[in-house]
Amino acid sequence: MSSKDNENLASDLAALGYPGFSHLKASPRRAPAEVVLSALQVANLEPRLVEALPCVLSACRDLDWEWLMCEALGNDLQNKLGFLTNVARRLAERSGRVETAKLLWEREAVLERSRLATEGTLCHESITQVERKWLSAKRPKEAEYWRLLTELSRNI
Repeated sequence: MSSKDNENLASDLAALGYPGFSHLKASPRRAPAEVVLSALQVANLEPRLVEALPCVLSACRDLDWEWLMCEALGNDLQNKLGFLTNVARRLAERSGRVETAKLLWEREAVLERSRLATEGTLCHESITQVERKWLSAKRPKEAEYWRLLTELSRNI
């Protein structure tokens, strides 16, 4: 992904109301599910953009979950989406948003039934073998469950 693509995605996230990018000029708004799916398809996404995705999943009431989950399954992205949904659910629980946490738990349960056996990264395919080994040993238990090499959610 080029730096321009990262900027466009950051602008999309700003348009969706993500506070971490509120200083950016928002682009014409794409549907939240489209923004999430496009981010999940990127092999090497900036970490700050990955970190925004659980907030989008938990905050966007108009997110088309049926379309997003169908597209994720069709593109073998269910582990990434499942893990991000897990992070979003735990954020919602921590902030007392019970209904949101329940919805996210339901979506996570559907994705869980289609979990892939292969291990991958969370939008950071270019990591070295040394980084892969370190992440394999140090990742959060939720990332291990979803078979992803990532540090995201360590403090949640």
